[in-house]
Amino acid sequence: MADLRRKGGARPERPGGASHDRWTSVRRALDALGERFGPRVLRARLLDLQRKLGITRAGQLAILAAIGLWLAARVVAGTAMYLFAYGALLLVVVSYLVAPRRLRLSGDREGLFPRAQEGDRLDVRVLLTAKRSVSTFVLEERVPERLGTSVRVPIAKLSSGDAVEHRYGLRCARRGVYNIGPLVAIAGDPLGLSQRETLIAEPFELLVHPRVELVNDRPLTRQFEDPPIRPPVSKPWPSGLEFYGMREYVPGDDLRRIVWRASARTGTIMVREAEQGITDKVVMVLDTNRASHSRDGEGFSESFEAGIRVAASIGVKHLRDGYEVRCETNGGPLTRPLRGAGSQLILLDGLARLEHSRNSLSNALMRLLVSPQRDAHHVIITPRLETDEAARLRLLVNRGVSVLVVALIWDEADAATLGTAAALGCEVAGVHPGENIAAALYGAVGAGVGSR
Repeated sequence: MADLRRKGGARPERPGGASHDRWTSVRRALDALGERFGPRVLRARLLDLQRKLGITRAGQLAILAAIGLWLAARVVAGTAMYLFAYGALLLVVVSYLVAPRRLRLSGDREGLFPRAQEGDRLDVRVLLTAKRSVSTFVLEERVPERLGTSVRVPIAKLSSGDAVEHRYGLRCARRGVYNIGPLVAIAGDPLGLSQRETLIAEPFELLVHPRVELVNDRPLTRQFEDPPIRPPVSKPWPSGLEFYGMREYVPGDDLRRIVWRASARTGTIMVREAEQGITDKVVMVLDTNRASHSRDGEGFSESFEAGIRVAASIGVKHLRDGYEVRCETNGGPLTRPLRGAGSQLILLDGLARLEHSRNSLSNALMRLLVSPQRDAHHVIITPRLETDEAARLRLLVNRGVSVLVVALIWDEADAATLGTAAALGCEVAGVHPGENIAAALYGAVGAGVGSR
């Protein structure tokens, strides 16, 4: 009987489950190797090493040539080759000692702001002043590749007390955290074998916030409306925020709710009535699992960026309306519970710094299940719902909470998320590539919920 019970209670293995898990593990391992030893990472490390040593590529070639001549001299026992090898090495050493060590310059930037929004353009002005006469150097502002190209301005001569001005533009095409600079002056020896850098301005951290759209997400409704979406366990917020209608004034109503134009037109004092609320708490769950999102090259994922834009739009909308908003990711909470329009920057800063992870969405759903709070409106933003995640989402819906699933449809396999979430009884909204987020959320539908 025990054997039969074990056989009957065993979970059937889904087709291709083991191979899928192995392939997922291989992909994660390849991603980790790419992050550590990718061509872009190695190129950046070599460039940093070159700047620290102060030896240019020509100087490095000269050193390699000296080593090659010395090895050749060891093989053929050629005295002349030894002399050439030592001469090349001595030339590099002399050029390194001759290069100017520090230029007496001061500078400042204007036009950079700590925060910008995706799509903004910043016009930066660099002002450089010489404390002592200098000549033949290059002014360089290091700019991340996602924002543009590094700025290099050659300056032939600058007398003491003179100033030079340069302007350049930055296009904030992608969300993220960027370090602008440092702003340095580079001077080298006449042969170009070595160079020294003079720090003029420290790096500037720029936070590029995701683009925010005016979306429609209503965790509020009247209990008698058809269809009702009030959870069975909730703490109602009697005075809602969305306009419902007008009625005649009764003693005890707030005088600030009187609509004077309607009162003058009807001859009766009319007051504005708002929708009765089911909750004033919103929990957003953003799926950050790298394996679930699209891959568009160079570590960029359009579906992941779209999910961040959805979270930013929904979060800002509810914060402006006075709700309490909390953002969760697979790895843990992104922000503390926020309330009020003044907390928008905290949410957008956290979303600007957010990166992929290797944790599953099941971790975030499990934290919601063990949480005692059941009076919140939940927004799940994910491109894919696996079997375990759908099972935990069903448990969450059975507890009576309000759930909206925003499916990021970037692949044919992702389209199944709509049917899975609708079958669980959730409200569902699908976001396709290039689709307006506000339009997608406005047409949210769900099993037994209908359209808005």
